[in-house]
Parts: sequence; structure tokens; C-alpha cells
Amino acid sequence: MVGTSHFSGRRKALWIGILGTFSAVGLLLSNAGAGKNRLLFPKQTGPRLISIQPLPEMQGPMCEWVPASASMTLAAALQQERLAAAAPGARPDEAVRLAASQRKPERIIRDPYMAYSSVAVDHVNNEVVMTDENLFQIVFYDRLANTPASATMTEPKRIIGGKNTKIEFQCGVYVDPDSGDVYAVNNDTQDTLVIFSRQAKGDVPPDRELATPHGTFGIAVDEAAQELFLTVQHYHSVVVYNKMAQKDQSPIRLLQGDRTLLADPHGIALDPNNKLMFVTNHGSVARQVLGGRSRSSGGNRGEGKSNWPLDGPVPGSGKHLPPSITVYASNAQGDTAPLRVIQGPKTQLNWPTGIAFNPKRNEIYVANDMGDSILVLSGAASGDVAPVRVLKGPKTLIANPTGVHYDAHNDELWVTNFGNHTATVYQPTAEGNTAPLRVIRSSPLSEEALNIGNPGALTYDTKREEIIAPN
Repeated sequence: MVGTSHFSGRRKALWIGILGTFSAVGLLLSNAGAGKNRLLFPKQTGPRLISIQPLPEMQGPMCEWVPASASMTLAAALQQERLAAAAPGARPDEAVRLAASQRKPERIIRDPYMAYSSVAVDHVNNEVVMTDENLFQIVFYDRLANTPASATMTEPKRIIGGKNTKIEFQCGVYVDPDSGDVYAVNNDTQDTLVIFSRQAKGDVPPDRELATPHGTFGIAVDEAAQELFLTVQHYHSVVVYNKMAQKDQSPIRLLQGDRTLLADPHGIALDPNNKLMFVTNHGSVARQVLGGRSRSSGGNRGEGKSNWPLDGPVPGSGKHLPPSITVYASNAQGDTAPLRVIQGPKTQLNWPTGIAFNPKRNEIYVANDMGDSILVLSGAASGDVAPVRVLKGPKTLIANPTGVHYDAHNDELWVTNFGNHTATVYQPTAEGNTAPLRVIRSSPLSEEALNIGNPGALTYDTKREEIIAPN
């Protein structure tokens, strides 16, 4: 243990007491040599020791005191420990390590059922398409399917999933209204947008792939302009591609910078009539080094590309802002400020994730993850404003919603509930504690969703005998 942090309040008091003792001894010796009739503590103007009070016994671990005469410095001692650990025989041999790697677990904590994360409707084929972030799949159902309470689950029409598909942790989905092609966004372990034809099923490779920045989340498409929009969660940005871009093609625009107010962006929706872009922000943000690196983690993925988001956060600049919805012109780029910001306690925003726009009513629907609700706001909303309507309550079955989709062709509102294995559909004007029109379910009613999204670490609470897994 090294560094100034060792000197706690107790340690400082100890040093003051020791120095005070040395001063007292020196004063006694000085007075002893001045003559027998000299007072032990004569009156003086400088500081003098009045009394010594022993410090209480110190609690907790302390760094071992290394005397100046020690033959080895602390740094050298630590280096010696590292060398000893790396010495031959210090680690198990290959056979022992192989045997350990093949041990069977005592038990497994996992959710065996699909957890829907995003949703889109193929109105030409009357199907609803959902991404399953738990089992890494894209699932297709009849749009009018409705799971009876007695049924174990809704039977899908087909599934795309498996190693060849490159589907992992998918958070956004889009269906081409003409071809039926499915665009699915990988958020974490696969920095690739995958596109499948409507005929695809099973463990098949994508028909088309596009290399994307690390941490893409939401997707929206401007069909008139043939442009594809993606939010980039980790680097607080929006990248725009030509809709038919593939492989290592560069984005055609980039929205990133302090003025944008993008802060952990997730969902994205477009208002094509008014040329607007709506983005939901969870609120955590760090400044990026403008002019710094222009690549994403996992190698020089963005090296040599134009309009690639910078990923050089300034150390110590991280902060948590209130969640928000930021509104821009759909052609916004660079470090451009939003036209409007929806933010504040009246909005009820709490991890706003998916977002959809209803052009008929000029309303936006927000999947309010931690609020277990769907918030409906005016498309013209700005500032700290209350929702026009809120869809929330036990009858709605809404639990940790992450995806929302407005089906303009059938005038219906779809919601994916990560918290209870369901996708639910409503009238677009539904509010309050209103039951859904139909329910698609991937598990029995009695099965509780584990909400395991992307656990990055584990720890064990010995007092409560609980396993803690941050998502």
C-alpha cells in the first residue's frame, strides 16, 4: 500500500502526537542544563506541550511500517511477488488447467425463455418481428396472434438464430416496408448491423452486413431519403448511412459533440414530414476528445473512415444528467445543438429507451424502462412538460419496456416488455391501466423474467448469501 491515502485522520493525529513528544523531551533537556533554580516549563511566547493523551486503539487494516533500514523497498517487494507467481511451477500445469476448464457447474442461473427487446411490423405479410436479447434470435409471429392464459407460449412462425447469423444482444429492429428485409442492430459483442431477407430462417448467414461503431442501439430509416440512422450509446452520437451501405462503408453523416447534448442515446425515431429526429437519452455522458482517436474498441475498426465517432473520453469528465429526449433536424451533423430538449421531473422520463412517432396524431411514444410505462408526448413538446397520456398499471402488463413501435398501417401500438416475456399491443390512444388488445408470450404465465441483459461481472454477498450480477 503506497500513496498519500494512507494518511487518514487517525494516522495524522498519531504523527502529531509523536512530534509533540519529541518537542517535550527537547524542552526538558534544555531546562535541565540551564541551572537548578530554573523552572521546568518557564513562561514563554512560543508553543509548548501541555499534556499527552494516548490515542485509542486503531481499528481495521493498516499498512505494515517499513523502517528506513529495510533492505528492500515496497516496490521491489511487490515486483518479487509477481516474479515468484510467474516462476515455473507456481501455476498449475496445462493438464490441471484443462481439467478445471471442463468441470461441470453445480447449477446454472439462466432464463430459458425469450426476452423481447425491440419490435417492428411487416404489414405486407401481416407479421410482427421481434428481437430476443436473451437467446440471441429474431422471431416472427402472426400479427394477430394472441396467447390464451392456458397456453405455455405463442408459437412463432419462424426463427433466425445461431452462430452463423451473427445475432447477439440485439436492441433495435427495422422491417423494409417494400421488400420485407429485416435490419437488426447488435449492441455489444458484434459490431455489425445484420440484414436478412424475408425468406431467411434458422442458422443462416446475413444477406448483407454493415460494420458499425461499438455500442450501436437504436435504428430508424428515412425511406424517402434512403438513409439509415443509428444511435451509438457509448460515444454519445448518431451515425447516418446510405440505406444500402454494406461491409466497411463509412457513414455519410455524424452527429457528436458537447453541444448536441447526446448522453447515452438509445432510441431514435423520425418525423419525415417535418424533417425531425427524436433521440432518447439515459443521461450518463463523458466529454470526447475532439480531434482525438477516430476508431471504436475492438481494433482500428474506424481507421481511415469518415464520419466515424470519436471514442476518446476525457478522464474525469463523466457525469449523470437527467434523462431526456433531444430533437434535431433530420439532416443535423457535427457538433450541432438540438432544436428542443424534453427534460425534467414533469416528463416522468426514467431510462427512456425505445421511441416511436405517430404522424397522424403528431405524438411520440416512449418506452420508459424503469418507469414500467409508455409515455405519450406531443411531437412539439419542449422543456419540462407532462405527458399527454401515460399507459401504466398491472392490467397493461407493461414491465421494463424497451421497445415500442407504431404500426401506421393498422393503427396499433406495440410494446416489448423485457420484464415479463411479453409483447403487448394497444390502441394508440390507450392510457391509464388499460389491458392490451392482444398478448404474445414466450413463457408460461407463472414464469418470472430474470431480467438478465448483459451481466459483466459477479460478486457474492456473504452476509445475505446472495449472488450479485450487474447488468
